[in-house]
Amino acid sequence: CEYMTGGRVVILGATGRNFAAGMSGGVAYVLDEEGTFRDRCNPDLVDLEPLAATADVEEARALIEKHLRYTGSAVAERVLARWDEARDVFVKVMPRDYKRVLAQRAARASDETPVVLEQVAAGAAAGGGGAGGGAGGG
Repeated sequence: CEYMTGGRVVILGATGRNFAAGMSGGVAYVLDEEGTFRDRCNPDLVDLEPLAATADVEEARALIEKHLRYTGSAVAERVLARWDEARDVFVKVMPRDYKRVLAQRAARASDETPVVLEQVAAGAAAGGGGAGGGAGGG
């Protein structure tokens, strides 16, 4: 995943050294059964996190299921057969800048929601009929 700028990837095999060098976007889920991935990862731009968030667990599993469906991969089949244990040895590789951008977007989205609701409520209170701008308009 050198110079990865977007997308999602699941790695079910060994990685080379310097993994994630130049990785500025996207997310990688790496199966680390031997516990040695940290030694082969370039930490300059990324953080290594456990596969813990429900959305991440679901996404990784769905990608592995799709891989199995398309390829018949014995590794994917083995990982899915023991998913409860396997998910605990996955490492999420997350670029710091990408994580910051996602957090900013989420904050902006949560800040905008109350404003929209307040505007709709104010319009309704004034007899404007809510977001549609009044009854029968058009």
